[in-house]
Amino acid sequence: MAESKTHYYYGLGRRKSATARVRVMNGKGNIVVNGKSAEEYFADSKSLLAELTTPFVALDMVGKYDVSVVVSGSGHASQVDAIRLGIAKALVVMNQELKPTLRKAELLGRDPREKERKKFGLKGARKQRQFTKR
Repeated sequence: MAESKTHYYYGLGRRKSATARVRVMNGKGNIVVNGKSAEEYFADSKSLLAELTTPFVALDMVGKYDVSVVVSGSGHASQVDAIRLGIAKALVVMNQELKPTLRKAELLGRDPREKERKKFGLKGARKQRQFTKR
């Protein structure tokens, strides 16, 4: 069988410990996450599904591109943020003129907040043992 070579644009998105490798290609607006449809993968939350398409909504390109994602790590909310960043980066690779619009919509910045490491002598990153006076 001869495979048709489809050209795609790649973007990498990260948030907390989630990493999303995103491919954007011409299509009808289908989003596939880890081999499942986005509706199936994020079935528990409709708001997360709506957040996935924000780069396309900001550019008025809803339904013009298919998205294929391989995401790992963290929880669903962080995964959606990582996917959203990956889509935005892939769109910039596709067309450099979209960058100012996506930047203005605050879709190209990575959220730098990470989990703080546990320190020795403490119960967690900052929590200390209960103080006893006597």
